[in-house]
Amino acid sequence: MKRNLLKAFCCLWCMGYWFKAQSGISGELKTEYIPHSSYIRPEDSVKTNSKSDFKRVDLNLSIPLSVKKDSDGKVKAWSMLLGGSYAKVFHRNYENQLFPDQMLNAQVGIMHMRPLGKKWSMMMTATVGVYTDMERINFDDVLGQGGIVFIRHFSPNLALGGGPVLTTAFGVPMILPWIYFDWKTNGKIKFNINFPEGMEAGYQFSDRFALKAVVNLSGMSVERNKDGKSTLLGYQQITAGLRPEIKLNDKLSLRITGGTALLRSFSESDRKIKSIFKDKKMDDPRFASTFYVALAVRWNLP
Repeated sequence: MKRNLLKAFCCLWCMGYWFKAQSGISGELKTEYIPHSSYIRPEDSVKTNSKSDFKRVDLNLSIPLSVKKDSDGKVKAWSMLLGGSYAKVFHRNYENQLFPDQMLNAQVGIMHMRPLGKKWSMMMTATVGVYTDMERINFDDVLGQGGIVFIRHFSPNLALGGGPVLTTAFGVPMILPWIYFDWKTNGKIKFNINFPEGMEAGYQFSDRFALKAVVNLSGMSVERNKDGKSTLLGYQQITAGLRPEIKLNDKLSLRITGGTALLRSFSESDRKIKSIFKDKKMDDPRFASTFYVALAVRWNLP
């Protein structure tokens, strides 16, 4: 669960990093589909006849509030971040409902980025959102996150940073560490590692078309009421495949990904700090590998 919440924070940062040179509203709309695959019991790792699929739509927006450039052309910006993910899951042949059939993550936040000299920069962010299984929405579903990250830019293509992240996911405010790493190459052959979001390698055929092999990590978090207690359920997935990227014009681009869902799993924990350090007695519930497809549209308004 800790990894999943940090991932949500990191996605906000990646979105802000990608949009940082924009002076207008930018966004991404993405849909994903994973067909039914077998549930693997955690107690004995047996593949069962129970099956679940996964469909999700994501929308992320970055709305610049103030964008300025210094004498070196570096950006100092304030932005509003709006994000939402809705997932629908259909289950077959379960004796008891183990997992939610709907998940919603919706958050609003603010981000500030500024250079700190020639080699360093800083990013601060604060978000609050609703993380719910849609069965009953109350104040327990509201989680806050925020943090400050200091980034060292070794070159235009290599950056490394870290800092503390504040989260209320475990019921009380607590601070967790976070590390950011971004590396990419120039030229026709493209290679990019963006931890913890994933990595990609590909070839830029033209200014408007590229083909990449990609590995991505993503997830969702929801608050659930279990036996009268508030608990947190995390969903994680690792996907790999090929992604054609088409630049339709200067403002609009299209990404189509087809491949494999290598891992899909759920993890559950109490909303207590000690649950972070608690050793697991068995593996998390997971699903067999299967096909994966996604379609994403990105835009940058002037």
